[in-house]
Amino acid sequence: MYLLGDAGGWSAQEALWSLLLRGDLELAEMPSDLIERSRLLMEKYRDRPMSVADATLLAIAEVRGFKRIFTLDSDFDFYRVKGRERLERVPSPG
Repeated sequence: MYLLGDAGGWSAQEALWSLLLRGDLELAEMPSDLIERSRLLMEKYRDRPMSVADATLLAIAEVRGFKRIFTLDSDFDFYRVKGRERLERVPSPG
């Protein structure tokens, strides 16, 4: 949502809200094991540095087996799921 504000302003953020309200997207719960995994990811990628938003998104992708995520953040070109697999970013760069 934050990055959409920079990319397209309120109209882009409003479109994302519409997806959430229709149920096309969901906000994930963060149980304690995912919170701890997020902390470990931030430690692993501390040289970038990784934000809490990035860490939680990557942790959720790992646990749910996602191979594709929606983000405008190019740092996800460097992050790896479970340390090995690259995620496909939507929209794709380039």
